Amino acid sequence: MTERSARVKRNTLETQIEVSVAIDGSGEAALASGVPFLDHMLDQVARHGLIDLEVKASGDLHIDAHHTVEDIGITLGQALRQAVGDKQGIRRYGHAYVPLDEALSRVVVDFSGRPGLEYHVDFPRARIGEFDVDLLREFFSGLVNHAQLTLHIDCLRGRNAHHIAETIFKALGRALRMALEHDPRMAGQLPSTKGSL
Repeated sequence: MTERSARVKRNTLETQIEVSVAIDGSGEAALASGVPFLDHMLDQVARHGLIDLEVKASGDLHIDAHHTVEDIGITLGQALRQAVGDKQGIRRYGHAYVPLDEALSRVVVDFSGRPGLEYHVDFPRARIGEFDVDLLREFFSGLVNHAQLTLHIDCLRGRNAHHIAETIFKALGRALRMALEHDPRMAGQLPSTKGSL
């Protein structure tokens, strides 16, 4: 099996981002986004997805975290798309339910080649510490558009905003892990009746 990894840089007038991913990793993460809560969430993806993940970012945080969070989503999406490669032999679909105390979220992913986001999360408050929860939708939008995957995120219940966010990112890691696993019965094949993804 060839190593499935990628490194992507994105430089704009607002942000300078570098992301590297190794899909068949051990869950190691080196995260320096400048947004501590986002680092905490990305660590969940790496750990529970067994994806090695490195993020370095410098952005216009003196304004707010919007551009940095969105552009990390974009760059991570590009890196995932490159690392997945031709998609031969992958399971394609992945899903996970993850609880954390009173919170429960479901994440379903399809490496379909078609970007789509269904995001159904109601947070009980607007901020988690200094982090604006509205930015999570922006992150996921950037991710799906550039990884070219379909992503359904549903918080089924929860009262604590931090718990809700954490269940989402842990479930994303688990769903990615399932979708990107090689299915030995699909070796050399694309998991699609169309013959392309």
